[in-house]
Amino acid sequence: MQQKKFSFDKILANLKIDALNEMQEASLVAHEKHNDIVLLSATGSGKTLAFLLPALESLDPAARKTQALIVVPSRELAQQIEQVFRSMGTGLKITSCYGGHKRETEENNLVEAPVVIVGTPGRLGDHIRRKNITVDAIETLILDEFDKSLDMGFTEEMEFIISSLPNINRRILTSATEAVEVPEFVGLEEHAILNFLHLKNEESAGLDIKTIQSADKDKVETLFELLCSIGNRSSIIFCNHRESVERTSRMLTEKGILNEFYHGAMEQRERDSALSKFRNGSVNFLVTTDIAARGLDIPNIRYIIHYHLPHTAEIFTHRNGRTARMDASGTAILILSQEEKVPEYITEEVEEIQLKENSPIPAKPDWVTLFIAAGKKDKVNKIDIVGFLSNKGQLKKEDIGLIDVKDFFSFVAIRRSKATNTLHLIKPEKIKGKKVRIEVAR
Repeated sequence: MQQKKFSFDKILANLKIDALNEMQEASLVAHEKHNDIVLLSATGSGKTLAFLLPALESLDPAARKTQALIVVPSRELAQQIEQVFRSMGTGLKITSCYGGHKRETEENNLVEAPVVIVGTPGRLGDHIRRKNITVDAIETLILDEFDKSLDMGFTEEMEFIISSLPNINRRILTSATEAVEVPEFVGLEEHAILNFLHLKNEESAGLDIKTIQSADKDKVETLFELLCSIGNRSSIIFCNHRESVERTSRMLTEKGILNEFYHGAMEQRERDSALSKFRNGSVNFLVTTDIAARGLDIPNIRYIIHYHLPHTAEIFTHRNGRTARMDASGTAILILSQEEKVPEYITEEVEEIQLKENSPIPAKPDWVTLFIAAGKKDKVNKIDIVGFLSNKGQLKKEDIGLIDVKDFFSFVAIRRSKATNTLHLIKPEKIKGKKVRIEVAR
């Protein structure tokens, strides 16, 4: 076995991981024997590390050129991979490219070639056409959730990207779905298939599936009563259309239930705000389309509520993959109108829920999210924000929750009971010597 270029022990320590799981270990072994790998594993099983660690071994830290390209179907997945790579502490430069923010920002990041680039097909294709990305030294190609990219209509763009890379000698494809045909333009030759999807069935042992009957075709009243019944437990509510997401969210808000909505047509800052609030516990209910069924790393989700029935078994599986992860338990609830039945693809025994009567509206969470108009590009990091809120806002450590620092702005959770006084104290103050806008995140 050849000497590793990077200390995996140090990387795992940086990530606060004790050991690799079975799938990640198998991926490392397979990459010693094969250049091309197709990795099939459930969402949330650790695929990101399973392809980043082998990819590291093919990188030359001394060469200041882009050597690996990671193509993903969504901006959230690009951000997540970038964050994991940075947390690994390799010292290598990575940048992400995706729609929804200024291309000029990315162009500046690409002037000094990153060793690794991760991005969505449309934006990566755009940069390659503009010659912002030098492709000659790119030898490793990773297509994460490649089937999702194909489903979303990126086939033509992916074909262009791959045809623009003349020196690829390693390909890593990942998917959470079996039996997806790999297009010829990907260029797979003698590849190994690592199939760990069977582990999902074992992991899903902690998932209960239940139904609830709605007396009306419009299920909002039933959803409202359900949320009152389950209380302030972290829940994702899946709808099939963007318009339904916004309507459902608005009607819940009108009934007094604090929630956020999330779909692909939102501006980037709106999407970041919604996800940050849901992750940090400022909001416990997220109404969304199937865009949230894959690629989002949000732990401790207790309920998956299928407001609209998923069209396929595959979508049902991906939605439910948000909960009952690792050793946790979770519940998937299908809201059925009088005309609807439990889909045939659900073979498990399901229990029908009888709601408690007159359950109170869930109380507002203990946390609230502040928006700070400064981020990484302003040289602001998490330590700066903690120091600022502690010194100027007079908050104790336990009053500060999760902090999410983006390029040009940041989100931070603080105790709701302290929010009014803290805002009063910090509004006139400067962070890193600069006066910036700070407010409760909208």
